[in-house]
Amino acid sequence: MLKKIYSYNVNGLRAAMNKGFDGWLAEECPDVLCIQETKAQPEQMDLSVFDRMGYRHYWFSAEKKGYSGVAIFTKDKPDKVVYGMDMDRYDAEGRMIRADFGDVSVISVYFPSGTSGGVRQDFKMVFLDDFLRYADHLRKERPNLIIAGDYNIAHTENDINHPERHHTMSGFLPEERAWFDRLIAHGYVDTFRLFHSQPKQYSWWSYRSQARAKDLGWRIDYLMATEPMRHRIRDASILQDAVHSDHCPVTATIEM
Repeated sequence: MLKKIYSYNVNGLRAAMNKGFDGWLAEECPDVLCIQETKAQPEQMDLSVFDRMGYRHYWFSAEKKGYSGVAIFTKDKPDKVVYGMDMDRYDAEGRMIRADFGDVSVISVYFPSGTSGGVRQDFKMVFLDDFLRYADHLRKERPNLIIAGDYNIAHTENDINHPERHHTMSGFLPEERAWFDRLIAHGYVDTFRLFHSQPKQYSWWSYRSQARAKDLGWRIDYLMATEPMRHRIRDASILQDAVHSDHCPVTATIEM
């Protein structure tokens, strides 16, 4: 059965709701929606609108209110939900949640940003290595992974506007892009690039300097899949018309 899986950094779900997120969700009706940057505890929201749409929703919020947080909304009841990576320094920030559906595991993950530099860039680089080890260990038990999220990395020069301007910026640093190369070498597939090779396919635009209107974007949101899932991926896209956030959703259609 084909399932539509979406990933969306909403940059604050309460703010996105004020921009029509619920109407968009009702129209798109993904089977699974992985959300990053909820910036909310579930008790801070009226969740009945999602209940009425038929979604079960699972949240892993940061300890600090109004910060980070991930969630998975799904039409089907998961066999299992796992909250966090069992690593306190990341789990306190609400970085990852996983839902198992049959032989497929779907992960919603919010990779740290290093744009403030210094300590947070160091934190990001350690997270990248720890997450790859976590995923590699998990796939021994659960080989079929879909890792959906805001990776906060533009992988190649095709994934960013004017790449020559950004080589010293967090999100496009050589060491970050080298990590992404290593992710792929470990057997993870960029689902979008299976179907689309052209540049200027962005998923994030700064709120500054009318970047979105000028299409000065970055592709930093991905649905990565483990290699055994390659033959089950039917389509992938970026929904640039969704404007509830500085990001837009990325999607894949998967044989579940």
